[in-house]
Amino acid sequence: MENVNDQLSKVKLRRTLLKTRQSMSVKEWREKSDRICTLLQASTLFTQAKTILAYFSFRQEPDLSPLFLNHQYRWGFPRCIGQSLHWHSWQPGESLQINSYGIQEPHAHAPRIDPHEVDLILVPSVACDQRGYRLGYGGGYYDRLLSSSEWTNKPTVGMIFDSAYLPQLPTQAWDKPLQAVFTEIRLVEIG
Repeated sequence: MENVNDQLSKVKLRRTLLKTRQSMSVKEWREKSDRICTLLQASTLFTQAKTILAYFSFRQEPDLSPLFLNHQYRWGFPRCIGQSLHWHSWQPGESLQINSYGIQEPHAHAPRIDPHEVDLILVPSVACDQRGYRLGYGGGYYDRLLSSSEWTNKPTVGMIFDSAYLPQLPTQAWDKPLQAVFTEIRLVEIG
């Protein structure tokens, strides 16, 4: 059972970190996002992948969209269906729809991506810690995904700005650490 104090501290921490992230100027956000893209492109995790699951930036998350123009990769993006994420391929130029959270996602008719095809998952996060644990938005979508047997062995990378890279986050028994964390100034491989 989750400790009420842990839950309250997560809510407060999430609110503070989101406020900090959203206070960045567009210029600073773009520069930091571009540095993350440059670091990511140079990593072996990225260069050895063929099918990469990513996200469309929301609430000033690191923007990875310049990477999506690279056609040597197959890009997958989530659709929220019920309590689950379903992954569909998408390429620049194809239309998107806005889901109930206000996040862009591929249309339902876009080709599905099966877990066995995936080489890398770029995970949007509010914060990550030095042990690879992440603080999400509280919906549990990625926690459920990363806990299911077909996804547990996929390389996962938390994508954050360095101000959200913390020594330690409150965790629960079901939390799964990510394999790496990328910020605009560092790549931290865990374990």
